[in-house]
Amino acid sequence: MSDPTWRGAEPGAIAHGWADWVRAVLRGGLIALLLLCGILVKLAVLLAERLFRQGRRVWSPAVTQAVCRLVFVVLGMRHEARGPRMTGPGAYVANHSSWLDIFALNARRNVLFVSKAEVAGWPGIGLLARLTGTVFINRDRREARAQPKIIEARLLAGDRLLFFPEGTSTDGLRILPFKTTLFEAFLSEDLKDTLQVQPVTVAYHAPPGADPAFYGWWGDMALGPHLVQVLGARRQGRVEVTYHAPLRVADYPDRKALARAAEARLRAAHPSEGES
Repeated sequence: MSDPTWRGAEPGAIAHGWADWVRAVLRGGLIALLLLCGILVKLAVLLAERLFRQGRRVWSPAVTQAVCRLVFVVLGMRHEARGPRMTGPGAYVANHSSWLDIFALNARRNVLFVSKAEVAGWPGIGLLARLTGTVFINRDRREARAQPKIIEARLLAGDRLLFFPEGTSTDGLRILPFKTTLFEAFLSEDLKDTLQVQPVTVAYHAPPGADPAFYGWWGDMALGPHLVQVLGARRQGRVEVTYHAPLRVADYPDRKALARAAEARLRAAHPSEGES
């Protein structure tokens, strides 16, 4: 299987002064404490949901959203969200450019991410992903046919799943062509007449004077230096999350047509794409 990772030119190394390191340590410590408290509260709420709500996640999403919004407060980074709320059964599709996407997309909506199986084993991130109900799928081609069935079952159960159809992260300055395999689940006989897909454009705006790809994390970039860069920045930028009008799956003849329509919505609202 070919490597699906996008490998654009990486920005040059950034020299970090002592003030950057101090800010990174302070903010990183506050965020770590915030996440730890969030995990403890989340575990208690999940237990309450199991005891009193038959395991249905009716309260725990509010904990996730509150924690994610507070992360941006600690960073000093503006988080802007606009667009209609989806009603009824549905899924979200968004572009992917940074580890910050997890917080940006969880901050305003009750979503469950669909992620590659390897993430479950990542230190720290894997635990957070499991606690927030992430659905893990194996990218092995031998299991490709089973993936739509897994997705279909979760959607039929009423879960609002969020996909990154590009299949990789980018520098945040472009949107890659969507991979259509997982869109097949949306067109199953049990879902296509009622399901909606809401496209979501995530656009990062770098701090004044910084590289436009400041918040992007892609290719073989190490996580540590990028964390220091973002956490230690004296001035922060902002993230803009645009929720587009939901697409009715029944209006599209096949998964490719649905994927093209969703991709077009994302491109139309992305600042860098609009300039190209």
